[in-house]
Amino acid sequence: MELVKICTVVSSLSFFCYVISYFVTPNMKQEFIRYGLQKLGLFVIILQFLGAVGLIIGFKYPPILLISSLGLSLMMLAGLIVRWRLKDSLSASFPALFFMLLNAYIFFRMIIQ
Repeated sequence: MELVKICTVVSSLSFFCYVISYFVTPNMKQEFIRYGLQKLGLFVIILQFLGAVGLIIGFKYPPILLISSLGLSLMMLAGLIVRWRLKDSLSASFPALFFMLLNAYIFFRMIIQ
């Protein structure tokens, strides 16, 4: 399997896990409260779910992969900005940075194909 496909599967599965954890652990909801975004928590989770689904559908329909990877990358950029404003550590901010870069890689690789 080529690298972009592996990255797409990793990103999609990770976002699916994040979505599930939002509903089964109290920690995720507490994080949104800490960010001051408790009213947006469910909306963000729905967008992440749609992005994860879009990554998978994108194997069959590449324009969906482009939209999903760009959307997830921008969402993770917004997450980084929130964490920087809260002065979170690099280790706490690393997942957002990693998934921003991973989805940006997927996006740009699909554009240049």
